[in-house]
Order: sequence, then structure tokens, then C-alpha cells
Amino acid sequence: MYTRVGLVRLCRLLGITRQAYYQHFWREEASGIESALVLQEVISLRKDHRVMGGRKLYEKIHPFLLDHQIKIGRDAFFDLLAANGLLVKKRRKRHVTTWSRHRFNRWPNIIRGLKVVRPNQLWVSDITYWKASDEHLYISLITDAYSHKVVGYHLADSLETVETIKALEMAIKGKPAGLPYSLIHHSDRGVQYCSDSYVKLLQDNAIQISMTENGDPLENAVAERMNGILKEEYLKHEVADNKDQAKELLDRAINLYNQHRPHFSIGLLTPESVHSLGLPTEKLWKNYYHKNSNIVNVSQDIIKPVNT
Repeated sequence: MYTRVGLVRLCRLLGITRQAYYQHFWREEASGIESALVLQEVISLRKDHRVMGGRKLYEKIHPFLLDHQIKIGRDAFFDLLAANGLLVKKRRKRHVTTWSRHRFNRWPNIIRGLKVVRPNQLWVSDITYWKASDEHLYISLITDAYSHKVVGYHLADSLETVETIKALEMAIKGKPAGLPYSLIHHSDRGVQYCSDSYVKLLQDNAIQISMTENGDPLENAVAERMNGILKEEYLKHEVADNKDQAKELLDRAINLYNQHRPHFSIGLLTPESVHSLGLPTEKLWKNYYHKNSNIVNVSQDIIKPVNT
């Protein structure tokens, strides 16, 4: 089109200068190169964090943008992800791992109203499943409620208490000695956590015991959230032919989660940095769940179990 019209005449018809014409195409070319660089970096990050959300990706990629002097706002970044099919959707399915109809004592929920202000003040525990190959494996997890770091975990092919205890032993082994304040272990009322052997290990290490009371997932929200992140963002994208391979993949996923994944609940810091340095945190998301509850004094030395 307009093959016989000179560039000067064409620019005059459009009301622009030749310099403006060339600058327009230079900007278009530069923008295309910058977009390609950003997409390349996103794809590189997604190799390890396959369903990391856009806001976390934007935070992770920010140093890269500064190094390459690329200016792209968050909305433009999301548009770029959407245009290239890089936005993610999450789906969750529930699998029952808690059996609470047992003979053991249940313990009261002593963390209602508790303000968590430091690492190793409150540990939350849960068990989740992972379908690897043709069998179900079970992952016992202990997460620090302040830093969101996984401090103990264990992979097993059964729900026996002895397997869950191994995650607790790992957490206790990594706990600093001589804490000047009480540590609380919070869990659901599953048979593993109520068992004599699990309770004894907690008591032998002067760890207070707290349990959910009404089956509401929000009573153990940090643990529930941890389960979802681990499976939806990491493990569901991996294939393990046997338990040994599954263990290697789980180790890698926990390392990525603890060392590299930013969290909105801790100011987009990583769990390891918050846990090891005791950094102050800031929640960057809103909690719309409000429930009236009395503040419970958790400084008492002995909490007695509730028989139900």
C-alpha cells in the first residue's frame, strides 16, 4: 500500500515528522524485545514455581526489571501474562486424612485470640495426601505460624502415628534450645495427634498442646493453606514412579517453598528469611473472616485434656 508515495510525503499527510515516524517503530521494537525478555524470565521462574500467582511473580521479577531497566507496571504485567496464556487457575479436591472418632483424649483450642509475634511461638500441624503413580502417599507437615516455614515433614505410605511422629521429631531437632517463651503445637483432633506417643513427645519437650474443636478449617487455617500451596503449586506437576522418587521431589518442593517463595502473609518475604532472622512481617491481604472469641491465656504451664 502506498508503494509510490515517498516517506516524506506520507509523513506530511499524517502530520508527523520522519523522526517521529522512526521513533515510533523504534519504541515498538524496543517494547517487543522487553516483553520477550520478561516472558523469558517468567517462564524460567515457572520451571520451579509452576502455578505461582501473578502478583508473586511480579515481586520475584522486580530485580530483573531493574537490572534491565524495563519499566512495566503490574497491570501491564498481568496483561502480558494473560496475552500469553500464563495466568493460572487453581482447583482443589478434598481427601479425608483425619479420623477423630477414637479413644484418646482431645485437647482444647488454646490459640483463639493468640497474637503470634515471633518464630517458634506456634507450630501448626496437618496431614495431606499425594497421589504418586498408582498409590496414595501421606505427608505430615509442621509449619511455623509466624514465618510460615515448614519446620518438620515426613512422607509415608500409611497414616500410622509412627510416621507422623517423624515430622515432629524433625521439627524438634531444628528448634533452638532454651526458648525463653512457651511453644504451642496446634493440630486437628486426628488419632495421630491425640495418640499417647505423640502427646508424650510434645510433653517431654515442654510443648503445649492445642487442638481444633468444631472441625472448622479456619481453626487451623495456616496448616490448611500450607497443604494447598504444596500440592497445587508444586507436587501436582510432578510424577514419581516410586516412594524414593517422591521423597526427592518432596524435599525439592519444601526447599523451594521455604527458601524462594514469597508470601503475602509475611510481606512478600520468604519463610526462611523471616524464620532465621525473626524479621517483622506485614500482611498484604485482607481477612474478611471475623469471629467473636475470647482471648485465652496461653501462659499457663499445664493444659488439661478434654474428654469427649
